[in-house]
Amino acid sequence: MNATADIADAYSHCEAITRKQAANFFYGIRLLPRERRQAMCAAYAFARRVDDIGDGTLPCEEKLRLLDHQARALDAIASAGTYGAETLAAHPGRDEDARPGRDGGAGGTEGLVMVALADAQRRFALPIDALGELIEGVRMDISCVTYESFDDLLPYCRRVAGAIGRVCLAIFGLREPAGPDAARAQALADDLGVALQLTNILRDVREDANNGRVYLPAEDLRRFGVIAEDVVPTTSLQETADAVLGALERANAGANDGRGGDAQEIERLTALVRFEAERAAQWFDHGLQLAPLLDRRSAACVLAMAGIYRRLLGRIDAHPEEAVRRRMSLPAHEKAWVAARVMLGAGA
Repeated sequence: MNATADIADAYSHCEAITRKQAANFFYGIRLLPRERRQAMCAAYAFARRVDDIGDGTLPCEEKLRLLDHQARALDAIASAGTYGAETLAAHPGRDEDARPGRDGGAGGTEGLVMVALADAQRRFALPIDALGELIEGVRMDISCVTYESFDDLLPYCRRVAGAIGRVCLAIFGLREPAGPDAARAQALADDLGVALQLTNILRDVREDANNGRVYLPAEDLRRFGVIAEDVVPTTSLQETADAVLGALERANAGANDGRGGDAQEIERLTALVRFEAERAAQWFDHGLQLAPLLDRRSAACVLAMAGIYRRLLGRIDAHPEEAVRRRMSLPAHEKAWVAARVMLGAGA
């Protein structure tokens, strides 16, 4: 078995996953030079698998077992790169039972993802501990961790998104790698990840509530009257999710046949969405200070990815009543337009 060919196949597999599933990110990733683009796709494919485990329909115990497997795979890469092409050749199919399918179950080709990730780690010294933080964040989802305040939510955002920002930074090129801004870039990459995750949370409020999850801080939900004062997430996350879903249903009642929903509920939810959108915008304003510290193509990648999310956030802020009705997104031509403007130097 040819090791070089194995690695090329592994990267092709990861790029196919990224192109298909990373609807917002791939517009930026494709602007990178080939080796960096491959490494980004390897990191995304691994993160996608971890997310699929958390979002799947398997029992919690099985999800945790699969996450433990992913953590051991990362340990192998960190210690000796044992998920390289040689190991795959020596143990074909050894990880087939741990690749989650669409329901979080078995099926697929985990080995290819780990081969690509191991090679990317060798080339770019990826912070494997950051990918481990992603696993810990998904464990929080499975354990139904609740968030009373934004300070409670922030560690989760840093684990599931800020950590990925630090992985991306290892792949990107800094204008001055040994300069005084290197440490600052780490913090900014983390903050930009938080901005992206806050946007995801706003985009997915209805979907999350349907799945028994609530990420918006309970103190904010109570402040805007979306849940009652006596609804406490630490007592019952499902009760909070049901309360949020009830508010969404009342706000949207009759929307499909031309009748307006509950006007007071719409007003409360609109105020909540705009409040949370303003918070996310502040994190974007800070995190995007990363771009000038990067080389030209890395900066273009960041501005394209973040620009698409920032534009989505602006749409949510401008049409909060629509945001509580459905999962908002940008059409493909608009995402391409953002990426083109970045490449032409107009910025995002």
